[in-house]
Amino acid sequence: MYKLGLVRSAAVTPKLKVANTEYNTVQILSAMDEAALNGAGIILFPELCITGYTCGDLFYQEFLYKKQLENLKRIAEETRKFKAAVVLGFYMKLENNYFNCAALLQNGVIRGIVPKMFMPNSREFYEARWFASGVKIAAEIRSVRLFDYDIPFGHLIFADEESGLKLGIELCEDLWVPISPGAHLSLNGAHVILNPSASNEMVGKAEYRKNLVLHESAKNICGYVYVSSGVHESTTDLVFGGDAVIAENGVLLASGKRFAREGSITYGEIDYERLRFERTYGQNFEECTSAYSSRQAFSHVPLQPVPVLDTETGRLLRTYPKNPFIPSGKYTIGERCREIFSIQTAGLAKRLEHTHSEKIVVGISGGLDSTLALLVCAETCKLLDKDPSCIIAVTMPGFGTTDKTYANALSIMDLLGADIREIPIRDAVLQHFRDIGHDPAVHDVTYENAQARERMQILMDLANKERGLVVGTGDLSEIALGWSTYNGDHMSMYGVNASIPKTLVRFVINWIMDNKLSGPGEDPTFSKNNGTLRATLQDIMDTPISPELLPPDKEGNITQKTEDNVGPYILHDFFMYYSIRCGMPPEKLLYIAKMTFAGDYSEDIVKKWLIHFYRRFFSQQFKRSCIPDGPKVGSVSLSPRGDWRMPSDADPSEWLNALNKILSI
Repeated sequence: MYKLGLVRSAAVTPKLKVANTEYNTVQILSAMDEAALNGAGIILFPELCITGYTCGDLFYQEFLYKKQLENLKRIAEETRKFKAAVVLGFYMKLENNYFNCAALLQNGVIRGIVPKMFMPNSREFYEARWFASGVKIAAEIRSVRLFDYDIPFGHLIFADEESGLKLGIELCEDLWVPISPGAHLSLNGAHVILNPSASNEMVGKAEYRKNLVLHESAKNICGYVYVSSGVHESTTDLVFGGDAVIAENGVLLASGKRFAREGSITYGEIDYERLRFERTYGQNFEECTSAYSSRQAFSHVPLQPVPVLDTETGRLLRTYPKNPFIPSGKYTIGERCREIFSIQTAGLAKRLEHTHSEKIVVGISGGLDSTLALLVCAETCKLLDKDPSCIIAVTMPGFGTTDKTYANALSIMDLLGADIREIPIRDAVLQHFRDIGHDPAVHDVTYENAQARERMQILMDLANKERGLVVGTGDLSEIALGWSTYNGDHMSMYGVNASIPKTLVRFVINWIMDNKLSGPGEDPTFSKNNGTLRATLQDIMDTPISPELLPPDKEGNITQKTEDNVGPYILHDFFMYYSIRCGMPPEKLLYIAKMTFAGDYSEDIVKKWLIHFYRRFFSQQFKRSCIPDGPKVGSVSLSPRGDWRMPSDADPSEWLNALNKILSI
């Protein structure tokens, strides 16, 4: 069994009857049991859910107050049946004031009580009529006595030391103020903020509320579970919708259906292990704690181990995209590709201006990467008001070049108006083989790399001759795997694709086809014939990925298919994103990948290529240590000058051993 570092959270809006504590308690207990049965480690109920939020002056009735305390005790005792942490709203009297509070219940007792700090008291809200602010009393009182035992009170961090999970609580309006209690809780270690709320519905309010939760989770690098009271609150002047939002670091994990007539439970699985990784990746999170939040103000309350998800729990509810570099939604994908293409062209334009280069030199193979690089060069010429003939596009047929890729290379170069240069490399490479004593019948790494280095020599020397700049074509996936020839295609003077993974290259080209070469925003001057260029680009995308360094078969087809040798790029990009961007350990990454690609690849295949990924990623760092400049376009970059600094002789044994110990997950 391996703990995955995720906790399943349940945001519950139960049915209720205003001021009927017995009925409400039955509903709470039923929902609590259901959520626990479904594996929730955290169960959150709304604000003042035992009485209902809309009791008004009935809150002053001692009878109602005592009844809700009786039922709070009953609910707390019922938590002995499971290990989940349960958070719900109630109110309590301290000195001469009532305070709107939330209690965390676990293992039959109340572990801690947190008062609401900020009272909404304008427009439709007049909460200060009944409840006092918790700001002052939370600073003065560290514990309260209830049900004959002392309970931590005030600014609390609830900690499960076994799993490393820490929880914090803020209530409703606390989220809406400029500096929220949740921000301080996060700075002091809480990974997940729980918000029991009672927020009414108005036109546009739900979207604003969701954005607040997403923003709070993003800036505090935390998980956030929010739930509001539902439609059975009083409708005298307001309607409550039972909103539920679960977020993680700015990403919406789950949202509930509002206006449900029955009770509802919304589940979401928060990766608190990733949150810990994100917080430690930079220094500013801790610096912000030192600058703005007092550690002395917070009490740490130990919890019994909270149920967290592991490899034996069963299938996760949470899903992971197979293409993590690709956003969801056609519009979002389009906007992302537009931005990527703009970053690429802006970066190249600046480099050309700075170097006073008169020409752009780029090698064109008829493959995906060089095609995108050429399209970037063409757009950059438009940006700088240069004639496309300043692009020296070079095709260098070798031993593995096929008629199809050769024809496509010539076609796109011609359609984009580039200065076409064809320089075959066969004779030069054969002479080189004679010089070094290599048998050309032996198709080994020397046979392949000699071709790649000859091509780069041609491009570099041609750039010197023409006062040009060599544009690199290699992408982020190739950089991660070291799938390039050192000082061959590994090198250039500026790598425009250096931060774009292979799975994303297709989407950027497709965006160009749909927006630059067709559609309402078509640029009629982009090429000599946009329709023909579009068809050629589609043919290039339909061609197997290959370096074409080995001879084709008897029918002239590609024999050297990259993914047969190095593995599927969709898997490697998945591995790269979640290991580099999210810090996933190998056991967890294998489990998530197995779950995500079930039906596409067997567990053995996923494991095989993950082992291959780690081996190549570690062994090929020496190539990344000296890659050319190139623009960062996304959250993952392997530039040794920017995001990634790694010794070239690091040992991958620990990563590989972790995987080899796993027989089945």
